[in-house]
Amino acid sequence: MTVDIHPSTHPPLPPTTEDARLSWLRLLRSRRVGVSTFYRLLAKYGTADHALDALPEIARAAGVSDYTPCPEGVAHIELRNAAQHKARFLPITDPGYPAALREIPDPPPFLWVTGDPSVLTRPLVAIVGARNASSLGMRMARALASDLGRAGHVVVSGLARGIDTAAHRAALDAGTIAVMAGGVDVIYPRENDRLAEDLLAHGARLSENAMGLAPQARHFPQRNRLISGLCRAVVVVEAAAKSGSLLTARNALDQGREVLAVPGHPFDARAAGCNMLIRDGARLVRDAGDVLELLAEGQTAPPVAATPDHAPAKDAPPNTSAPPDTAPGALPPPAPDRRSLRETAALHGQILDRLGPSPLPEDQLIRDIGLGAHTVAPALVDLELAGRIQRQSGGLLSRTS
Repeated sequence: MTVDIHPSTHPPLPPTTEDARLSWLRLLRSRRVGVSTFYRLLAKYGTADHALDALPEIARAAGVSDYTPCPEGVAHIELRNAAQHKARFLPITDPGYPAALREIPDPPPFLWVTGDPSVLTRPLVAIVGARNASSLGMRMARALASDLGRAGHVVVSGLARGIDTAAHRAALDAGTIAVMAGGVDVIYPRENDRLAEDLLAHGARLSENAMGLAPQARHFPQRNRLISGLCRAVVVVEAAAKSGSLLTARNALDQGREVLAVPGHPFDARAAGCNMLIRDGARLVRDAGDVLELLAEGQTAPPVAATPDHAPAKDAPPNTSAPPDTAPGALPPPAPDRRSLRETAALHGQILDRLGPSPLPEDQLIRDIGLGAHTVAPALVDLELAGRIQRQSGGLLSRTS
C-alpha cells in the first residue's frame, strides 16, 4: 500500500450495534468496493469505521483524487426502507447466517431477509429451470417441490416465471426461499407479487443487493451463485443449452454442490441443457426419491464447514478467494510496509499487463507475478478503487481499461 496507515492488530468486529451496521452498509455500498475488497479492508483495519476513514487516502494513492465513501444519509435511507419492509440485516458473523453460504467464494458480507429467517437453518434444495417451461416441466417442478417439502426440505429458487414459480407455489406450505436479483423489496416479475407475499408465511425472501434496487441483467448471475450456494443440491428441471439455469448448475459444481437434472426429449430445446448435464455426469431425476437418495448418501460425509478444524473464527468474516500462501479460514494478511511510488507503479503495471477483458483467477495472477499475496493484495485494492480492474464472484479479476 502506498499510504502510511498502520493496520489494526485486532480481529474484525461483528456489527452488533446500529452504528456498526450502518458502517458495514456504507463500506460495502461505497464506490468500487466489492465483496473481496470489503473483507480485505475489514481484515486490515479491524472495523468498518476505520476502513471508511482510510478509503479516501487509499483512493488518492491509487490516483483517484475525488473519492468519497458512501454517505451516511444514503445508508440511513436503506436502513429505513428495510425497517419499513420488515427486512432483517443478517451479517455473516450472525449465527443465523446460512452456514453453506459461508463456504462459497466471496460470500455476501450481509443479507437482507424478509419473512421467517429460521428456514435458512433447515435442509435446502434448489429447483431451477426455464421461464418458458412446458406443461410437463411445470408438473414435474410442482411434484418435486411438494414431495421434497413433505420430506422436510425447503425449496430454494429465484421467483422467476415458469419452473421457479411452480416450485415456489408447490412448496408454500412446507417452506420456500426466493433469492432476489434486485432489492428484497422489489418483486420481479410483477405478476409474482401475490406469490412473493404468500411465501413469507412459511418462508423468506433474501437478497445481497440494496433495498429498492431494480434488478438488471448483471444481477442475475450474482443471484444464481447464491441459489446454489445456499443448497446441498441443485435440481434443473428444464433448461436450454445456453440459459441462466445452466449457469446456476455450473456455480453449483464450482461450489462443490450436487447437480441433478430431469431428462427431456432430444427434440425439445428446453431439455437440451438438462440432457447435456446428465451426459456430463449429473444425477438423472425421475422423481423426488432420486433427490432424497442422493442427499441421504451425502449425510455419511459431513461438509467441511461442519468440522471444527475448518470452522471460521466466531466473529471473523471468512477469507475469500484465498491465495496459495493464505491458510484456509484466515483473513488476508495486512499490507506490507510503505513501498516507494516507483515500486508501486511497477507492480501496478505488472498486474495490468497480465490482465485483460477475460477473467483470471486471483491466485493464478499472484503465481504469475511471483510475489507473495501480502504484496499483491494491497495493489489489487488500489487498482479496484481506481476503476482499473474489476472483481467477479469466484475470485476472478479482469481489466477494465
